[in-house]
Parts: sequence; structure tokens; C-alpha cells
Amino acid sequence: MLAQQIVNALSLGSVYALFALGFTLAFGVLGVINLSHGAIFMIGAYAALQVVTKLGFPLWASLVAAFFVAGGFGLLIDMWVLRPLRQRNAPHLIPMIATIGLAIFFNNASQGLFGAENLRFPGDLVPDQQLYFWGVQISVLELAIIVLSLALMAGLLIVMRKTQLGRALRAIAESPKAAALLGINVEGLFYLTSFTAAALGGVSGVLIALYSNAVYPLMGQPMLHKGIAVIILGGMGDIRGALIGGLFLGFAEVMAVAYIGSTMRDAVAFGLLFIVLLLRPQGMFGKVLERKA
Repeated sequence: MLAQQIVNALSLGSVYALFALGFTLAFGVLGVINLSHGAIFMIGAYAALQVVTKLGFPLWASLVAAFFVAGGFGLLIDMWVLRPLRQRNAPHLIPMIATIGLAIFFNNASQGLFGAENLRFPGDLVPDQQLYFWGVQISVLELAIIVLSLALMAGLLIVMRKTQLGRALRAIAESPKAAALLGINVEGLFYLTSFTAAALGGVSGVLIALYSNAVYPLMGQPMLHKGIAVIILGGMGDIRGALIGGLFLGFAEVMAVAYIGSTMRDAVAFGLLFIVLLLRPQGMFGKVLERKA
């Protein structure tokens, strides 16, 4: 029973971690808490659903579509909203308020386009086979979610720590002005960060939609709350923290449902987060740093 719940928690927690990874990447590099990230999550799910149902493409193509459509929205948000605010040296609260407005706009627009009811992916889209390992049952879908989420997260970690691009992004996170003086294309990397963060959010939207078998306009709102909790728990802007925090939240929710009850799912998960933050307010990794110069 415990081993089975661990597998369930790993599949759910890996999606939470993937969503929070894009969230924390945007904060770490841009210094902005993008509160439209939940709406981007929803847009990715709808993009994948349309590609499958209207165009008849396979699942892998819907994931690619979600990646680029969500990433494109993230890029446009940066170009049309965040960049003008950066140029005006707007206080940190202004981008947050602007992205709240964008989230409301996207949610209402999707409701007008697709309706408020739950939509579902075709039943034959994902194989329903069950695999068994040492007495533990796992579906092909859950295994694919775990593998894809961990692969994307591992790829991002390698890029951030082992490549010239990653070093440039870390330099911008420390000080955009100093990075510009070193010849780094700061604005171009801001665009790349916004695209990548939104693309990861879009893919996680598809994975959650497949996991729960539901796509609806407000599906990104509860995920946004969990994403904020995860990045605070892990440490603002810390990629390792997003990974560990997402898995922590997934395990807390699944164990609460299994051993306490589904009605206490969020209460137990966020109660544990609250206790952790009481003991370590700066999160699990590092401390909050101020940008200088």
C-alpha cells in the first residue's frame, strides 16, 4: 500500500515540480512573480486538446504544440507587458498586478471560446495498460508523466549549471546591469527565459489534464496557488527547491488522501508547508538575495 502511494505521489509531484520550475525560473532571472503562469498552464492544455481533437494529431504532437503555444504566449507577455515595465523601472508590485489582469483576461477569453464545462481528451489517446513492478501497479500514463517531467527538469538543470547560456542566466539573476556591462544580451535572455518558463508551464498543463482527465478555463488557478507555495518552500528562485518542493507537495497530498481523506487533501499539504516555513522561513535552499548594481 505504501509503495503504491509513493508511485502515485511521484507522478503528481513531478508535474507540480515542472510547473514550479518554470515559475521559479522566471522569478530567478526576471525578478518577477508572473501571476499569469496559471493561465499559461491552462492555455497549454487547451492547445494540446485542440491539436488532438480538431487536427487528429497524436499525443506527442500535442505536447510539442503546448510547448510552443504556451511559450509563445509567455514571449508575448514579456514583449508587450513586462519589457515596457522594465524600461520604466516599475516597482515589483506593478508587474504582479499586470499579470493578474492578464490571467483574468485569458481565463475569461478561454471560457468564451470553449465554454465553462470540463472537456476531456479522447479515451483512446493514451494506452490504458498497467505495468507491475515488485507488486506496485503503475499505468503507462503515470510512467510517461514521471519520465517526461524528470527529463525536462534534468535538461534545464544541466543547461543552467554546465553551459555558457546557464552561466549567462545566472549572471543576469545576480545583476542585470553588471551582466550587460560584460556583453551579455540581457534583453534577449529575458525573452528566452519567459518563453522557456511558459513552455514548461504549458507542458505541465497537458500532463495534469491527462492525469485528471479534465480541461476547463479555471484549471490553472489552484495550480498557481500550489506553484507559489512550492517556490516559497524551496527558496525563491532556486531550481533545486522547485524540484524538491513540488515532490514534497505531491507526496503530502497523496498521503493525505490515502490515510486521512480526500476532503483534507489541501489542508494537510499546506499545513505541512506552513510548519516547514515556520522552521525555515527562507525555504529549504539558500537565502533571499538582493540584486545589486
